Amino acid sequence: MAIGTSFPTTSSWFVVLPDTDAVAGQAARLRSCASQELPHASGRPWLIGRWSARTLTTARCGGSRVAVIGQHAVTAEEAERAARTGSSAGVERIAARWPGSHHLLASLDGQVLVRGPVSGVRTVFCAAARPSRAHLASDRADVLADLVGADLDERRLAVQLLSPGILHPLTAQSVWHGVDVLPGDRRLRLDGDGNARTGRCWSPPPPELPLTEGARLVRDRLAAAVAARTGGHDLISADLGGVDSTAVVCTAVRAEVKLVAYTAAVHDVLGDDVTYARRTVEALGGVEHHVVPAQLVPLTFDGVDTLDDILDTPSLYTVNRHRRMYIVERAARHGSPLHLSGMGGDELFSGASAHVHGLLARHPRTAWRHTRGFTSKHRWSRRAALRQLFDRQDYGSWLRLVARDLTCPQPDMSAPMFEWGIPPRLPPWATARAVDAVRDLVLEEAGTAKPLDTGHGGHRELATLRTLARFSRHVDQMSEPLGTTFASPYYDDALVEAALAVRPEERVTPWRYKPLIEEAMRGVVPETSRHRTTKAHAAFEEETGLRRHRASLLALWEDSRLDRLGLVDVDALRAWCLRPLAADLESALLHPTVGCEVWLRSRESRRPGEAPRSGDDTAPADVGRPGHTGRPGDGGRAGESSHGPLGAAETDAGGPTA
Repeated sequence: MAIGTSFPTTSSWFVVLPDTDAVAGQAARLRSCASQELPHASGRPWLIGRWSARTLTTARCGGSRVAVIGQHAVTAEEAERAARTGSSAGVERIAARWPGSHHLLASLDGQVLVRGPVSGVRTVFCAAARPSRAHLASDRADVLADLVGADLDERRLAVQLLSPGILHPLTAQSVWHGVDVLPGDRRLRLDGDGNARTGRCWSPPPPELPLTEGARLVRDRLAAAVAARTGGHDLISADLGGVDSTAVVCTAVRAEVKLVAYTAAVHDVLGDDVTYARRTVEALGGVEHHVVPAQLVPLTFDGVDTLDDILDTPSLYTVNRHRRMYIVERAARHGSPLHLSGMGGDELFSGASAHVHGLLARHPRTAWRHTRGFTSKHRWSRRAALRQLFDRQDYGSWLRLVARDLTCPQPDMSAPMFEWGIPPRLPPWATARAVDAVRDLVLEEAGTAKPLDTGHGGHRELATLRTLARFSRHVDQMSEPLGTTFASPYYDDALVEAALAVRPEERVTPWRYKPLIEEAMRGVVPETSRHRTTKAHAAFEEETGLRRHRASLLALWEDSRLDRLGLVDVDALRAWCLRPLAADLESALLHPTVGCEVWLRSRESRRPGEAPRSGDDTAPADVGRPGHTGRPGDGGRAGESSHGPLGAAETDAGGPTA
């Protein structure tokens, strides 16, 4: 099934071409909608696409070309130093010291190097052109699929219905025939004929650092990551909510970055993001802070039947699109060029309790103490915990069990988490065709798939990191048409390595909440906030959103594209949507299906050159202008505006506090 329409004109993208005339036809097609082009030393096209000049640094030396695209502060001199090495190894060695998140591209006398971040937050896709079979690479799967005429792979799309959607390596694959994802731990090389080969370029660091030493490393690298993005901006915006975003905000403020912080309140009276945010801002002093009342923030499932963002892959974030983008859109309307977030912090600092599984052989006394702590804290079954701890099956065997149990009820919330992962399930409305497709794919991978790390804990952390980093990428794709860059520093390679280098028994413990970031932020985050051990949840927003937006959800299944493909039983799906559903398991099952349906619709409905609609835009045009005092319904109360340029009407708008 071909669903390609056009190359996006409101988002950035690039295609990397090998140094051969065999791709001249693809280059000509790209030029019809691209705005920039860089040549190989031979004069043939190397990079074609659309990107902001701010995101690109290039250099050349003889027959060598180097390009860095993304969120970074690499200078032309630094890039030239890499180009002078004239080799892939030399370029990578020098680039390893550059902070930020970026694609590294090099053309070295006709040989091409392509690399992305370890987390996959900036993915590399590769496909062969027709009829030459010369390979091309891109940062967007949809661009590459359209370019080579790839058809939708309905079996891979069925995999995207899994919940939870974390199953290495299947859930990270693209949904097109012949379009492959380059894992973040591998590099891609294209020779002068367009032949592609990959090689491993990254491995997890030895987890040997004590907590105090690792904390210093995290603090320094977070500061470098923030500085790489904020330099040259007069004013930026940021989320200020949980522990991780608080660390980002405080790091920026300590570096004298002028920043406007936003906190979204939740309906749960126990949600204490607003309380801690106000404490933080008061202690820092001089930070403009805007609290958005819970009643103004869209609920889950808001507008799911009218979304038309052009994302290159289906996204779980679709159900919360308006909710996630509400603050970003407000910040963008008031001129913010960059929005910092704390996404990625949970993966690095909460970690996986499954490290206990590997710890048992090395430090049995510590392992048993942690086991007792985790089972008591989460009220896990001790018998089930012991069964998982003594289970020594390899990853392939675990995948075979996943294939067997695809249609079983979801694991109980009280099940221990010492295995290779949470066994994913297909939803009750998945058809027999979908089940067979996913089962076959899982069994195919079971024979050769290797875990991302030797231990259960390391594998789970890296698999989760790769999966959730995609959501930050999707939010950035949603933000870009607004003129705002969405940044998640915790997904930078340097920070991932710093966190994983810390001894897991010190980084992941049942007795402390995120001890690594707590220690790292000593002297950076005010003491009134540094020891926070709570995390806000949005179960109310999920359950109420389903009731309030049920009509939109049901409208989505009218003439369902997933139904056309034979992947869902639309009657069973409608019946599920009409039920009262628990947010933690039952409602969450809908998220992957909604993401796939919306993605299919947006792909086929987009007309060339059409810009996507923004999300819920309720603020009047004069919000943020000097003198605006705020009105009921637009997020402010008279007299409480700070008259700042980034959303003044939301300042201290009376959100609930704990």
